[in-house]
Amino acid sequence: MPTLLRTVLLLALSNVFMTFAWYAHLRNLQHRPWYIAALASWGIALFEYLLQVPANRLSYGELRLDQLKILQEVITLSVFVPFALLYMRQPVKLNFLWAALCLLGAVYFIFRG
Repeated sequence: MPTLLRTVLLLALSNVFMTFAWYAHLRNLQHRPWYIAALASWGIALFEYLLQVPANRLSYGELRLDQLKILQEVITLSVFVPFALLYMRQPVKLNFLWAALCLLGAVYFIFRG
């Protein structure tokens, strides 16, 4: 499997954990003290880091640091939008489209020759 594909898969899985660690407590632990939510989030975030760190180490050298960061942001939005719509039941907003277009511009400028 090509290095870039492995990196994208690891970062996508990492972002699933990250998104749940950062935001799922807003739905699931809303009536619990904040420190319970923080402990639960830290537990979930461990799995994020166990995937994110190897992903970045795998591609660093093939990709520049700025390319890795933009790739991460695109994956983050690609994971966050379905999470917000399906899991958190947020309404569809045109802002998601504008944010995606801005990221496409960032991808173009970072990855162009």
